[in-house]
Amino acid sequence: MSATAEVAYLNISDPSFAMSSEEVRRARDLNWYAKTNYGYGILRYNEVTALLKHPSLNQGSAKWPDHHGVHSGIFYEWWEKNLLVLEGDEHHRIRRLLNPAFSPTMARRLVPEFQAIADELVEEMKEKQRQAREIDFVADFAEPFATRALCAMMGLDQKHWPFIASRANTVGYALSITIKEDIEQIDHAVNELYDFVAELIDERRTNPGEDVVSRLVNFTDQGDKLSDAELRNALVLMLFGGMDTTRNQLGLILQTFMRHQDQWELLAADPETYAQPALEEALRVNPTTRWVTREANEDFEFQGLEIKRGETVHLFTMVSGTDVLAYPNPEIDITKPAEKPHHTFGGGVHHCLGHYIARADMSVALPTLARNFKNIQCPGGDEWLPDSGNHGPVKLPITFEIR
Repeated sequence: MSATAEVAYLNISDPSFAMSSEEVRRARDLNWYAKTNYGYGILRYNEVTALLKHPSLNQGSAKWPDHHGVHSGIFYEWWEKNLLVLEGDEHHRIRRLLNPAFSPTMARRLVPEFQAIADELVEEMKEKQRQAREIDFVADFAEPFATRALCAMMGLDQKHWPFIASRANTVGYALSITIKEDIEQIDHAVNELYDFVAELIDERRTNPGEDVVSRLVNFTDQGDKLSDAELRNALVLMLFGGMDTTRNQLGLILQTFMRHQDQWELLAADPETYAQPALEEALRVNPTTRWVTREANEDFEFQGLEIKRGETVHLFTMVSGTDVLAYPNPEIDITKPAEKPHHTFGGGVHHCLGHYIARADMSVALPTLARNFKNIQCPGGDEWLPDSGNHGPVKLPITFEIR
């Protein structure tokens, strides 16, 4: 369909805006893109795939604080120097130096620790049920699992997980359209994480181990290594991103399978066969990152649409993941081979650096839950983050039966 066909308008800054809404699906039916109050929204799979790697687009989140009235401060300085928003040679260099710490080998090595954490949390959930106490999936599993898995990866004592979770939660406010209202506490949280990782770096220099932080502190590539400031920025991003996205994604995965109990039972019956496809299907239909932001670095034309330098382009990874032109049967089905790769971890040069680790910990958590619990329901009282930033549950009360 050409760019001159009817085009919808979406107000993506409205707190009630939802990527899973009929409004967005109708917009996708009309055209491959929509107009928004922050540039264009790309709605279909093929166009999202192409634009994720388009040379005329840069990572577009760099100006997020400026767009919302935040022009200075600790968070602002950290944000403009972290890997998420860097471009060109600087981005390539830092990513190259970080890459070895996030390898498939490192991910596989951590699986036994991830499994022990998941098993412990599941047993605690069972005990709470026996005591007839309310179980909140976020507080009782998703958040502690995500943060403790991060501690395992970084070689940290598990006692640190409440501190990391609390500060990462606060930094997450920065991804909301309310960033300016919350910036004072966001700045404070980033500063506390800076202090925490500075001590961690000093400790790993003195007593290196086999963990990710030790590898980053000591890794040199052709004589090049991360400076103290680069390492500190990267570790703060790891503490924030590693907890926030995994916690939110686990809540969304459970939401997906609560709506598809037949798929949950297939997974429970044969977790060895279905753990990986179950994870990938849930990531496709219900990702925590609802859209990826890019900015045009030059004027260019794409499929009849003229995009001007400096304009924002949002790649709607969620709605593209259920585009019937790419997925003729878009409903979740863990028994079928993947039709096309999803975009939950982004794409191009900004593809998520930690995707091997994220897949490893979630592919442990998901079958562990399925092996132990059935008939999972939410009785109400759930609270959710807006679709801007990383979407997911703030609170998700659940009931279940123990297998």
